[in-house]
Amino acid sequence: MKYFKKIASLVLALALALVLAVPAMAANTYTITAPNNGHTYEVYQIFTGDLYNGVLSNVKWGQNGTGTTGAAVPDSILEELEKATGTDTEKLAVITKYVNLSSTPYNTVVGGTPLTGVPAGYYLIKDVDGALAGENDSYTTYIVEVVDDVTIAPKSDVPEVEKKVKDTNDSTGDTSGWQDSADYDIGDSVPFQLTATLADNVSAYTTYKVVFHDTLSKGLTYNNDAKVYIDGKETSGFTVTATVNADGTTTLTVSCDDVKALGAGNSSVITVEYTATLDDDAVLGSAGNPNEVYLEYSNNPNKSEAGNNETGNTPTDKVIVFTYKVIVNKVDGEGAPLTGAEFTLEKYNKETGEWEAITAVKNDEGTTFTFSGLDDGKYRLTETKTPAGYNSIAPIEFTITAEHDVLADDPALTSLSGNATTGEITFTSSTAEGSLSTNVVNKAGSTLPETGGIGTTIFYVLGAVLVVGAGVVLVTKKRMG
Repeated sequence: MKYFKKIASLVLALALALVLAVPAMAANTYTITAPNNGHTYEVYQIFTGDLYNGVLSNVKWGQNGTGTTGAAVPDSILEELEKATGTDTEKLAVITKYVNLSSTPYNTVVGGTPLTGVPAGYYLIKDVDGALAGENDSYTTYIVEVVDDVTIAPKSDVPEVEKKVKDTNDSTGDTSGWQDSADYDIGDSVPFQLTATLADNVSAYTTYKVVFHDTLSKGLTYNNDAKVYIDGKETSGFTVTATVNADGTTTLTVSCDDVKALGAGNSSVITVEYTATLDDDAVLGSAGNPNEVYLEYSNNPNKSEAGNNETGNTPTDKVIVFTYKVIVNKVDGEGAPLTGAEFTLEKYNKETGEWEAITAVKNDEGTTFTFSGLDDGKYRLTETKTPAGYNSIAPIEFTITAEHDVLADDPALTSLSGNATTGEITFTSSTAEGSLSTNVVNKAGSTLPETGGIGTTIFYVLGAVLVVGAGVVLVTKKRMG
């Protein structure tokens, strides 16, 4: 059987597996060893025969071949296999025509337990179907071996996904790069980015499915503006669906059944960019507003026809958006709550060059004013109404500063502080609540003398003294005259 002199080299040329062969010392049976990677492999016997120096002769159908077990394989089939050329996928298309994958496998092999006593022959080795459904793992492309003693080194790869957010300080105009946390004012539009780096063996798939499963927390409203890019070029080949869930969260699904048709290939980078508005449901403080994404992707190159994709899932990746509040307590000079005041809080926006007003919520007594949903930045507190009998205060300017993890699997708010640049106030900080609290003191006005009081009495006494004195001077002058 001259044809199998070249078939052995064909199999070894397949880049789908690295075969470490050891010359057989016995002519009867051999050993197949698999890597200890948690996979279980099915072994299908296509042909059997006599193996000598890498040449299989007297070729017969194996128990999983498409012919009658033990019958001679026709020369036409052997010639077709010998002439198989082109890509690995094309070669496998020829080889797999002659194995019955619906039959009971010859055997299985798992890492750490070599399969021994294997007769010389031609075998197809594959992952057990369904073993990796939903896992962050991928099936091995079919491996075909002419058995000597071999250790198979199957090749598989999985994509990665990450989510990022940008942070902007309105007062300074500074915007960060893509990172894992940010803080914003309620009402701000928050930019997000999802990035998937595909597996390095996309070419082994007939079609390659990609689905971003992105979740926005209750405090964020999707702005229906997602754009998708493949290797930096915008594409319209993805379907984008936003669903508001019963708990107030939003699920954003960005999907394509075959990114290969859009030009994606091995290790391609797919990017999704969109914005969401931080709304009144936003959570203040260290709990923040977390957002997560995971990627669903094709993970079986052997079953990747359109509509027949098996898929796996990456781990989730998380970012957090923080927001804060300022609490102003109006007190008198003794530190007691003082009613009758009103305040306006403004934030400086460098882009517009203006101070922008922020709405306050006050308690029933009108002594505590809470300004919620604030970003870091520069602020001005102005007393717009002063309690009767008290002196007005000058506007107070202060800066909110926050620190949070910008590169972390689980980003945290690490510090929050307020620093007054004008006015005499100090802040008490709570990172857990995301709050900065301060007392603003009004001092009582000066008390002026009242009519008929001691002030006028003094004038009366002085007047009487002057009159008496004048009389004494007048009497003295008459006597001297």
